[in-house]
Amino acid sequence: MATTPAPPGAPPKPTWDPRSATPLPWLRPTIRIRLTLLYGGMFLIAGILLLSIIYLLAAQAVRTGNQPLYKIVDFQDLQVASNDCPGVTNGNLSLSQFNAAISDCIDHQRQVALDRLLSRSLLALLGLAVIAFAFGYAMAGRVLSPLGRITRTARAVAGSDLSRRIELDGPDDELKELADTFDDMLERLQRAFTAQQRFVGNASHELRTPLAINRTLLEVHLSDPNAPVELQQLGKTLLATNERSEQLVEGLLLLARSDNQIVERKPVNLAEVAGQAIDQVRAEAETKGVEIRGTREPAVVQGNGVLLERIALNLVQNAVRYNVAEQGWVEVTTAVENGQAVLVVTNTGPVVPAYEIDNLFEPFRRLRTERTGSDKGVGLGLSIARSVARAHGGHIYAQPREGGGLVMRVTLPV
Repeated sequence: MATTPAPPGAPPKPTWDPRSATPLPWLRPTIRIRLTLLYGGMFLIAGILLLSIIYLLAAQAVRTGNQPLYKIVDFQDLQVASNDCPGVTNGNLSLSQFNAAISDCIDHQRQVALDRLLSRSLLALLGLAVIAFAFGYAMAGRVLSPLGRITRTARAVAGSDLSRRIELDGPDDELKELADTFDDMLERLQRAFTAQQRFVGNASHELRTPLAINRTLLEVHLSDPNAPVELQQLGKTLLATNERSEQLVEGLLLLARSDNQIVERKPVNLAEVAGQAIDQVRAEAETKGVEIRGTREPAVVQGNGVLLERIALNLVQNAVRYNVAEQGWVEVTTAVENGQAVLVVTNTGPVVPAYEIDNLFEPFRRLRTERTGSDKGVGLGLSIARSVARAHGGHIYAQPREGGGLVMRVTLPV
């Protein structure tokens, strides 16, 4: 469960999770929102400028001067009635007062007409602005729809589905060029991953046969009661080495398989899986004086029972083997939390620095332990556990326990 330091210059692992959702998507400054604001803002600015020009031209047209267009030079028994100009209805006005009242009334009506023009134009501009923003949002969504397909494909690829392709149709523009480039990249990645998995699988299968033959021959020679003691001791050493090689090959084969998505899924209870793993490790735990405890509540997931049992077995084995010499314990719990099945394995043990946590999941790495010459495994346990968890759409986390040891937490979708 421990590792050697990571090689220098190793690139940092990405922290972006494409599956995480934004709590308030409308507050997220997406390109669609920004394009909508740009389109609507440009229309609004153009409408305000156009309205200002029309208002100024209309004001200049109706205000051709302060003098009225006409005036009355003489009247005899003239009776005028007006609801809009009550000042001209007074029959006691002189000629000059009557002309002044008419001029004031005309100026007032001009101002009323300009005010009505401005208010109605503003209402029309507001309505058109709403339509412009809605139209801009729809057009931006249509223009950016290829980016949505690229994003969905990228999310599917992030879930280890390298077979997905965008296959964007439409004009040969920049977005189609981007989609085609992304498809080409996915094609090369898929070929590389397939070749790697095929190589590991073929190599593992080819190595299993000679190792099985070696084990059989060694067991036959060890079963001979007349064999010399030195030969029996050498045979036991070679048999232990052969067993370690078999574990390495089986781990490589399982690691190559578990990097793929699980196609055939069945209901699996993590409590039963954890119980079976504990039963397999109980004898070793009693030999080392390690107490295994914990409450295991039902937690049913859809997956492969053999691979899920391997996760629990690897975690419990590591927890027992990398423990303290006296009064050590391992706590194994299962439960359903926040809609996810959770398997937690906590153990006492040596203090693990926080900066070494990521290295624990790398193949053939242990904490301050050489790759060979150890009886605690082949260095693939946590790598296999992480690959199996990912193949089931879950995650595995490790954090140092206060006082020494680790807390391993596996979350799987129910």
